[in-house]
Amino acid sequence: MAVHPFRQTRFLTSANRLDQLPADQGAEVAFAGRSNAGKSSALNAICDQQGLARTSKTPGRTQLLNVFPVGDEAFRLIDLPGYGYAKVPEAMRLHWRGVIDKYLRERMSLKGLVLVMDSRHPLKEFDCDMLAFGAASGRPCHCLLTKSDKLSRSEGGRTLAAVRKALAAEFPQASAQLFSSTAKTGLDEARGVVAGWLGLTQGG
Repeated sequence: MAVHPFRQTRFLTSANRLDQLPADQGAEVAFAGRSNAGKSSALNAICDQQGLARTSKTPGRTQLLNVFPVGDEAFRLIDLPGYGYAKVPEAMRLHWRGVIDKYLRERMSLKGLVLVMDSRHPLKEFDCDMLAFGAASGRPCHCLLTKSDKLSRSEGGRTLAAVRKALAAEFPQASAQLFSSTAKTGLDEARGVVAGWLGLTQGG
């Protein structure tokens, strides 16, 4: 069986400002989500590398833009700071809101946004803010409804249908799927979306 390209993903650098990111060329996909949504775990699962993105018992530890090239540095995953339960000073919160807004609006190599949200608590205020940022920038969003192993099959189906209905009404550029980094649910679908945005082949 062909190895998926994300096995080649590695950590490159962390940035506090946009001018610290790699040159704005090639293609990159950003991952965003509330601090407790399982964003780092989702990144690790998609890349099939347990310790790639650091997971923490303390939500909100991702305070920087973390850059992960997928093999060649022309293809990158960007892990955006988590929001929600992060106990950070208001000045830092405002700084990061400005950085993320500017990044989503101005980063030419950004091809799409993966929005990670807890399937038990989807479409919270921050999620809708990020969907609006994506819509305003004209970039597609793909929502990973994480921790779906905590839901029964029928609950998962109902949640996915409700989220897709809400997205179709307000954010038609966005798609959604069930995902579980623990049960490995939805990995192929998520990898397919991200690989497509980056212009990578799944067999690469």
